[in-house]
Amino acid sequence: MRLTVAAVGRARGGPVRTLFDDYAGRLPWQVRLQEIAEADGPQRKTREGEKLLAAIPDGAVLVALDEHGKVFDSRQLAGWVGKQRDEGQRDLAFIIGGADGLAEPVLKKAGLILSLGALTWPHMMVRAMLMEQIYRAHTILTGHPYHRD
Repeated sequence: MRLTVAAVGRARGGPVRTLFDDYAGRLPWQVRLQEIAEADGPQRKTREGEKLLAAIPDGAVLVALDEHGKVFDSRQLAGWVGKQRDEGQRDLAFIIGGADGLAEPVLKKAGLILSLGALTWPHMMVRAMLMEQIYRAHTILTGHPYHRD
């Protein structure tokens, strides 16, 4: 399986980027981070959404991270990822919007709208948290002791 994380904003070096890279490096799957420059002006969200969608591989199942999405626990996320894998889905793409969130066309195209909970998180931290949860899902699926109930 291949994973694409498309996100608005450019990560500078530092602990958040290190965490993302660390968890991505632990996975047996190919992980690609596509960073999209922040847009300016009144159509900001629309332009960012267009760039995010353009960064997604053809045929990928799109997961949009949005505060109004479904809230999964780690086992539920693992089950969803496992189902995609077992059904032969080759590409999963996770989209993280900018400060204004995701445009409606992005949300409509998503196969899953996922929330990381009711708290508001800096977008750069969301990348690391998402990658940790994907790694955790992998360990749950493979029976690795990383995840403890």
